[in-house]
Parts: sequence; C-alpha cells; structure tokens
Amino acid sequence: MNERKLFQDMNYRSSKKKKRNSLKKDRGITLIALVISIIVMLILAGVSLNAVIRR
Repeated sequence: MNERKLFQDMNYRSSKKKKRNSLKKDRGITLIALVISIIVMLILAGVSLNAVIRR
C-alpha cells in the first residue's frame, strides 16, 4: 500500500512540474509574439509617416 501511495505521489509531483514548465513556455511564446508585433507596428508607422510627410 505504501509503495502505491509513493508512486502516486511521484506521478503527482512530475505532472505538477510539467504543468509549471508548460506555463513558462507559453508565457515565453506570448512575450516573443508581443515583441514581434510591436516591431512590425513600428515599421508600419514609420513607413506611413514617411508617406504622409513627403506629400
């Protein structure tokens, strides 16, 4: 009985670590996506400002 509980405890801990790691990865991906989208928006703003000013 104790072996079974120990095994379940180990599985619970490893699944908890996996969830924590997947959350970190998700946050990292969203941060990268945010930075890329800001860079694209800055480039578009620069191009549109140049088009307006040159008129």
